Amino acid sequence: MTSSALSILLVDDDRHLSESMRLWLRGLGHEVRAAESLASAKAALNDQTFDLMICDLRLGDEDGFELIEHSKKHHPNTAVLVMTGYATPETAVEAVRAGAFDLLTKPVIDAELNLGIERALSLRNIANENEALRQQLDKRSGLENILSHDYRMMKIFDVIDNVADARASILITGENGTGKSMIARAIHNRSRRRSNAFVEVACGALPDTLLESELFGHVAGAYTGANSDKVGKFQLADGGTLFLDEIGTASPAMQVKLLRVLQEFQFEQLGGTQTHSVDSRVILATNDDLAKSVAAGTFRQDLFYRVNVVNIALPSLRERPGDVPLLVDHFLREVSETCSREIDCFDGEAMTAMQNYAWPGNVRQLENVVERAVLLGRGPLLTIDDLPPEVTGRGVSAGFGSIIAADSPGNPQALSLGEVAGKTLKQALEGPERQIILQALRANNWNRASTADTLDINRTTLYKKMKRLGLDDPRLQYA
Repeated sequence: MTSSALSILLVDDDRHLSESMRLWLRGLGHEVRAAESLASAKAALNDQTFDLMICDLRLGDEDGFELIEHSKKHHPNTAVLVMTGYATPETAVEAVRAGAFDLLTKPVIDAELNLGIERALSLRNIANENEALRQQLDKRSGLENILSHDYRMMKIFDVIDNVADARASILITGENGTGKSMIARAIHNRSRRRSNAFVEVACGALPDTLLESELFGHVAGAYTGANSDKVGKFQLADGGTLFLDEIGTASPAMQVKLLRVLQEFQFEQLGGTQTHSVDSRVILATNDDLAKSVAAGTFRQDLFYRVNVVNIALPSLRERPGDVPLLVDHFLREVSETCSREIDCFDGEAMTAMQNYAWPGNVRQLENVVERAVLLGRGPLLTIDDLPPEVTGRGVSAGFGSIIAADSPGNPQALSLGEVAGKTLKQALEGPERQIILQALRANNWNRASTADTLDINRTTLYKKMKRLGLDDPRLQYA
């Protein structure tokens, strides 16, 4: 006796056998519906949801395998039990491959049928549980290495899910070290293209001629030293994803060629005349402000609109200090395992110093700082003494080669010229300004009115600065 009443579709062209089985199954408490052909069975499957379909392999001139495959494709939650009077080992294997859970040989004994029903439903339940587990794990598939609790990053994760399978180009913007390459890989890994290649090209690392050859390939004799044909990255990424980093460095001539391939997905190899077509998903990244480059005439407006269909702007690490402890813990465990060092954690003072620091090099710099601390640390508990001077502000003079960012008693702070190279004055002052406001907020228990009075600015100015510097996240009060 089965454990509960089931809805069963019985498919057999032998009316006498079908009626006998139907009466017996109904006697066990099951709801049974009969069909004699492929058409009537498919119609029944469309009309009603069944727990189980018991199907003969020979339905007059029709093939039961077709019905099994149809059920597996369109009604995967219906378990399939096959019965036939012409069973061979090969038939059983073929039936299971088609989607059946078990095969019984006619004439079917009642106890054998009952056991077959139980076994088919048990296997179906296991398959459903495995699928549910796979879907649960897939929620973070491709995002495993992107650690964040920040609401800005949560929104970005939603965008990744929404655009993963879109054909449109995606532009990822953000400062160096914010993880643009990881986001591009996450998009690829969460798309239907995940089984194909992810190809990355650093556009800023190659001169124009070599970049063209790298992207589009070349034919033998295209230039001196080109002794054989070469397949370009666009072709290598056919069916997959091509990630073009530092796209803002592309020359005007290269921009024209990129515009054409992004519009038509067609190109010619360097020195060749044959037109190649590809199905490559293109993701681009830059730390430049392309809108300003368009205004300055150094980046084509039509290319900008082509690549900027979906823009993912990554926040800097200083805008999400609440993620610092999470990232530090991750890097600490990684580096400790790699270096075979037994390290427990950073103490509270060291963690506070890291959360207060502006991190001009973002997550990449944080990883390097943690690695340095693990390698040079003198015990399992890392302290502020294990952090470099630029993070703690200790032992940094205000002489030549440094710019004083804040000079409060007991908390000297400095920025090296290397940290501000290539930045505007406003960008260079963001880190020190953020630290001063954060310290004032903490000193005033996050009372904004008192903080504004302490800093001698009006409240509106303080609110705008907090929003711009990422200090409006309420979780900072408990970090």
